[in-house]
Amino acid sequence: MSTIPTTATAATDPAASPRKPLDDEIDVWGLTHPGKVRKTNEDHFLLGSLHKQLAIRATSLPAAEQFRACNERIGFLAMVADGVGGQLAGEEASRLALEEVTQYLAHSTSCYYQSDPRDEHFADLLQEAAMRTHQRVLERAGADPDFRGMATTLTLWMGVWPWVYLLQVGDSRYYLYRRGTLTQVTRDQTMAQDLVDQGVMSRSVALSSRWAHVLSSAIGGSQAVPVVTRIANDWDQIHLICSDGLTKHVPDGRIAERLGEMTSARQACEALLQDALDAGGTDNVTIIVGRAVARERR
Repeated sequence: MSTIPTTATAATDPAASPRKPLDDEIDVWGLTHPGKVRKTNEDHFLLGSLHKQLAIRATSLPAAEQFRACNERIGFLAMVADGVGGQLAGEEASRLALEEVTQYLAHSTSCYYQSDPRDEHFADLLQEAAMRTHQRVLERAGADPDFRGMATTLTLWMGVWPWVYLLQVGDSRYYLYRRGTLTQVTRDQTMAQDLVDQGVMSRSVALSSRWAHVLSSAIGGSQAVPVVTRIANDWDQIHLICSDGLTKHVPDGRIAERLGEMTSARQACEALLQDALDAGGTDNVTIIVGRAVARERR
């Protein structure tokens, strides 16, 4: 069994949480943009509903297979992958990672309706998906010289009410915004963050160093260390997943401001993208924002 770090939120007793949001009460949007400097976009994202089949809601993947939803939603899935390796290699790595994870989860959905959401089997499933994907990317890179050295980040958010499971490999981030407070829940798996954790560098020095965007863990890299975290979910939370093309240009304070004044998930994504472009847009930018909005019922 895997050990799942649990991040406390204001929802101290998830079992006592109110009903889960209905499908039409989920306000979610995702977008990806090459930025103002890069000629290619090596990022990909995916949004999907988890039923006994996986229903794709939105994705940047080409010709994604559609899985028809045939029953009540069990959970919700959001993923961001930021490829590295240059041009076609980085795009191939991020595309392959999301497709591989999607296929694995789509064929493992029995766990969602046979298991208690509090069961650590969910953590095992996500870690297995990450390691299978890591191996698949390594095999693809080894089979084609054009893709040698390719790798990708992978940040996965899976909502199984009243919990959220996070899978993190690399430095694409997940933020939680709740009642005016923005919290970076994921830890950047970079050389800079490792040096900060070891006390070798201060955070301010490390973030401006050449190690700031050198991954210490990546899908397809020299090592992949998937970290699974579980947090309590509730109606007051706004969720943000993004590649570092956003965070290298837009500070946390500005992100919090945008989420605090958002009128819709789409509006928040577009506003944050514009902030990143206005600040230079030197990298690909991918953003997913989601929240639950209660609807009046007749």
